[in-house]
Amino acid sequence: MDVGILLKGLAAVLWVGVIALIVLAVMRASQGQKTKSLSIAIIVLSLIAVVLTSTAAGLIFVQPEERGVVISAVDPDGYRQNTMQPGLNWIVPFLESVIRYPISKQTYTMSIAPLEGQLPGDDSVTARTSDGQEIFVDASVIYRVDPGQVIEVHITWQDRYRDDLVRPLSRGVIRDAVSQFKVEEIVSTKRQEMSIIITSVLSQKLDENGLVLEDFVLRNITFSPEYAASVEQKQIAEQQAQQAKLVVEQRIQEAEQARQIAEGVADSVVIRAEGDAEAVIIKADADAEALELIAAALQGNQDLLVYTYIQKLSPNIQAMLLPSDNPFLFPLPTFGPSLPETTPAPTHLPTPLPTPEPTLEPTATP
Repeated sequence: MDVGILLKGLAAVLWVGVIALIVLAVMRASQGQKTKSLSIAIIVLSLIAVVLTSTAAGLIFVQPEERGVVISAVDPDGYRQNTMQPGLNWIVPFLESVIRYPISKQTYTMSIAPLEGQLPGDDSVTARTSDGQEIFVDASVIYRVDPGQVIEVHITWQDRYRDDLVRPLSRGVIRDAVSQFKVEEIVSTKRQEMSIIITSVLSQKLDENGLVLEDFVLRNITFSPEYAASVEQKQIAEQQAQQAKLVVEQRIQEAEQARQIAEGVADSVVIRAEGDAEAVIIKADADAEALELIAAALQGNQDLLVYTYIQKLSPNIQAMLLPSDNPFLFPLPTFGPSLPETTPAPTHLPTPLPTPEPTLEPTATP
């Protein structure tokens, strides 16, 4: 609790008591009553109230997030050379006063949104790029008063440093930085570089005036409706071109896949043909070897060929019919088990005798 405020409260109560006693003494005096005791009480209470009031006026409690500038009527410069530090401090009552300055971080926002910035309505920074395009920049400046330069800030700016220093200085630095880049660079590749330039220049300018830049936040960049429409059309065209490129790449991949499949089929056909050719060669070699073995076997047994021929015809054929104009049957050689002997068929059939023609005999007529 601030001791100075407590003492001021007690002093105020005492002054109220003094006034009440004075009124009571006047009333008693008007009635002819004695007021000596009241007069003594009034004097005592007045002295105590004066002491408390003076003490309360001389005791100043400074919060940790504050620094104080002592304005002094007894100092030749009109102010103390040293900044008042946090805690309970003493000044000359009624001859010195303290102006407090916050040293904690403060934020000044300039935004196109009506309720986001320090000023109502559109407070964005209007700037032009190097190629003449108009853009609108939303930004926040986070800063604080340098504790070591509080007196200089008071002498130079007093409590006007936010509106008269931070705001115009930030807007000017932003406009200067934007003018160094083209609009397409700000949109894509140079935005971070522009933010770094603004931070560097603004930090230097604020430091020269007793403020410390904690951070610069480039919140948003808005373009004119005409440029925004052209950017949208360009993006649509780029997306379409990208889509067409993807389609072409897909067709190339499909063609490559088809080519690889065709190569695989051709390779398989070649491999199959080579296998078939090798199989034919092997079969031909086997057939040739078999023929050689058959020829060798036939040289020693001529009837083997006949037997093989008969087996191919039918295993049950025992005779062979010659052409129809030849009335002879020839028995085939028998290679199997002996069949029972039968009477051989005549080799020449006898000529059949002519059939006598019937004769008609006359019959008697009764």
